[in-house]
Amino acid sequence: MHLEEVVSDISAIKSGFIIDLVSGGKIENKVIIPEVVIDAIRREAKRGNILALDRLMNLRDLADQVGITIEVRENKKRIQDDDMAALDLAMDGNYPLVTSDEHIAKIAKSIGLEVVSGRTRLQGPPLFTKFFSEGIMSVHLKEGVPPRGKIGVPGSWHLENLGDKVIEGSELERIIQDIFERIERGEGILEIDREGSKILMLDNYRVIITFPPFSDKLEITITKKVVDLELEDYKLSPKLINRFRERAEGILIAGAPGMGKTTFARALAKFYLRENKIIKTIESPRDLCLPSIVTQYSKSKSSSEEIHDVLLLSRPDYTFFDEMRDTEDFKIFTDLRLAGVGMVGVIHAATPIDAIQRFIGRVELGMIPSIIDTVVFINRGIVDKVYELETKVKIPHGLTESDLTRPVVLVRNFDTNEVEYEIYVFGERTFVVPLKVKEKESAITCMINKVLGKHIPMENVIIEESNEGIIIGIPANIINYALRRCRKKIQKIEDKMGVRISIKPI
Repeated sequence: MHLEEVVSDISAIKSGFIIDLVSGGKIENKVIIPEVVIDAIRREAKRGNILALDRLMNLRDLADQVGITIEVRENKKRIQDDDMAALDLAMDGNYPLVTSDEHIAKIAKSIGLEVVSGRTRLQGPPLFTKFFSEGIMSVHLKEGVPPRGKIGVPGSWHLENLGDKVIEGSELERIIQDIFERIERGEGILEIDREGSKILMLDNYRVIITFPPFSDKLEITITKKVVDLELEDYKLSPKLINRFRERAEGILIAGAPGMGKTTFARALAKFYLRENKIIKTIESPRDLCLPSIVTQYSKSKSSSEEIHDVLLLSRPDYTFFDEMRDTEDFKIFTDLRLAGVGMVGVIHAATPIDAIQRFIGRVELGMIPSIIDTVVFINRGIVDKVYELETKVKIPHGLTESDLTRPVVLVRNFDTNEVEYEIYVFGERTFVVPLKVKEKESAITCMINKVLGKHIPMENVIIEESNEGIIIGIPANIINYALRRCRKKIQKIEDKMGVRISIKPI
């Protein structure tokens, strides 16, 4: 095959296929590139993707060496799309079209154009894999700093330098170029594309790239899936397994970053697959790495309305929502759960109760047990605690008068069946009250609790006893109300018991 003049689209430039044709002597005279393609390359380079620009510069240098011409040509018609611009130039001059895009190749052939299609084959694994050895969870590369890696497993790792030599910007750019070339070849997905940052999935690696001025220097963080567990590996009780199988439909998987939430979510999803459930996911990026039978939706590539409509109409048995962050995420989770879709949400939280509190203020309190029925807290890679929720009409803990009866959300320890928290509304505030076993209180403390508890919540009231008397600390926003209601009764206790009682704001 020998061609006099050809038109190249952007895909052939990015893949390096046009460079291979020139270096192999297959093009003898001229490569024509649409002006719109040059503009697209400029825009990509400005956003931090320099692959196409680097390939274009290589093509120019190679053309000078072999003595052929690189011509940038403007379309006669005003065309903004770079693919259409290449097709238009090829049709206008009856030139062969060089492309690495299968769809463009089919379109060009359908309209009678001669097409030369293909792409350069990459040799070996991605360049960044040289930093990964056994036990390395993630690699952290920053310009001017030695490479570092986290070694261990989720919840139990340490950070080490992976060499003494600092990483130069040129080496990072080669790594980035290699990553983008593999993405162009379809080996991965560009999940999030912003001017200052890129988030990509490449096989089992999650890659985060940040560029100045968003970051002070060029930085690449690559995380690898190092643990692939089954639910049975967590040694869960048969009682909890049965709950997942028969009752749990609003599940939160909570924990601090790096503690193994996603690993547990993957194990739970595979458990439901074995139970013949239809599983779908909402992720950004899509790094749960589940079997291909699971459809993974990208939150960053769609709107909330689109995700809501698709899941509501397709009605999967369980939808796994990885990395719930903003109010819109909680709204999707809530709407789908109330519509009858089983939901599993992965959420950052320092304690199990913090995960529940993320819903307070976003949904009506009484609806929370209908949305969340099971909270699984992951700490250092193990299931540390499990809560179940229910609503009950009762007098809240810390109040005594029967006319204060109201709906209360009970947060119960799944293993011990003990209620550890009560959540209720008092006035305009929502209270999350820990129920802890207290030491035996003195008679006078009991009397004070009884008097104050008729009028104010007691969970934030502090009663300190000493040889010099008793000090009652009451939150500043309710102390005036408490004094109006209880001052005389407190004075009666003071006179009756012969002890000095002081009240102060806190």
